[in-house]
Amino acid sequence: MAEKDMTEKTLEAYNDVFADIVNVLLFNGRRLVKEDDLEDEAPRSIYKADGKFHEEERDIAKRWKDCGVRIALFGIENQTEPERNMPVRVIGYDGAAYRSQLLRNKKTEPCYPVVTLVLYLGFKQHWNKPLTLYDCFQIPEDLKPYVNDYRINLFEIAWLSDERLGMFTSDFKYLADYCVQMRKRNDYEKPSETVAAPDMDTIKHFDELFKLFTVMTDDPRFEETANEVRKEGGPRTMCEVLDRIEARGEARGEARGKALGWENALLVAVKNLMRSTKWTAEQAMEALGIPAAEQKELKTKL
Repeated sequence: MAEKDMTEKTLEAYNDVFADIVNVLLFNGRRLVKEDDLEDEAPRSIYKADGKFHEEERDIAKRWKDCGVRIALFGIENQTEPERNMPVRVIGYDGAAYRSQLLRNKKTEPCYPVVTLVLYLGFKQHWNKPLTLYDCFQIPEDLKPYVNDYRINLFEIAWLSDERLGMFTSDFKYLADYCVQMRKRNDYEKPSETVAAPDMDTIKHFDELFKLFTVMTDDPRFEETANEVRKEGGPRTMCEVLDRIEARGEARGEARGKALGWENALLVAVKNLMRSTKWTAEQAMEALGIPAAEQKELKTKL
């Protein structure tokens, strides 16, 4: 899980990817946030509890500036599994961000809003945990008027519409498309038609994207094939990598088939020799010249 979190953060931390996510999910595809208007915000904050200092860390945080004026702070949190206390976590991150502004500004500058996007990358089930602070607790009715609610901005990537999916222009579109396809048919063979010109689009953050795919799919062929494409100088497109992965899989399947065919032939030969001579399995394998290193495995399959 830690490795998945790290690869997700690495891709999304690029300004073009971060701006693309915000523009599509918050502004319905309008290009309001430019990548040059984003600057990194330290994702760590420190708080004191039980007499000790503790550190909490957002996944990614960036300040949005226009003409040198800070407009907002955006944070992204990735979740592959629903989490019950997500609203509590988010209000902690946002509160720490506001507190940091107060300390930094020292009453000389106005504060700016903090917006956190929770990207749910799971595709096996909808998010089924609380979306609001109210839902995290059992609040007595008499106390409710005095407890401020707090709602998270949750986006279920695997359930995005084709229209919304087609709005992405950065490398994030391939991750979103993967989640959508896995939700729909539990398979991913090629980019969907919704992703614009996948056979022509050059992937900008090539290594980061396929390291993430390797972790998401638990399939090392993504990173292995991407390394080959990079070294050979081939076209850095999703279709190029997927075609090579498919060819690699077919080659491995053919080699495995030949190995199984030879193994089955040996088993048949050993059985026939045992029947005709009443020899033991060991005697039959010795007579056929089967190496000692292979005899133990064959014997278990007889």
